[in-house]
Amino acid sequence: MNRLAVVALLALAVTASAVSVVHVKHRSRTLFVELQILERERDRLNVEWNQLALEQSAWGTHDRVAELATSRLGFEEPKATTMEVVSSHGR
Repeated sequence: MNRLAVVALLALAVTASAVSVVHVKHRSRTLFVELQILERERDRLNVEWNQLALEQSAWGTHDRVAELATSRLGFEEPKATTMEVVSSHGR
């Protein structure tokens, strides 16, 4: 191989290497931007999840259920005179 061929081959290798570096750097930046977008979405969903969990706990409190039972369904707390105690002991 003559010197000109070796120099041309090395120039081609350096050019290919430079193009590869540019491509990898661009891909890296693109993936980083995508990662940031996904992290923001994750954070938004975590906030929404926490708000929904708080709302669910508020809707399911004993006081709320009791209030709905009386106001919407007409339930009343039983009076002591109408209650019967049933025991399974002594059989």
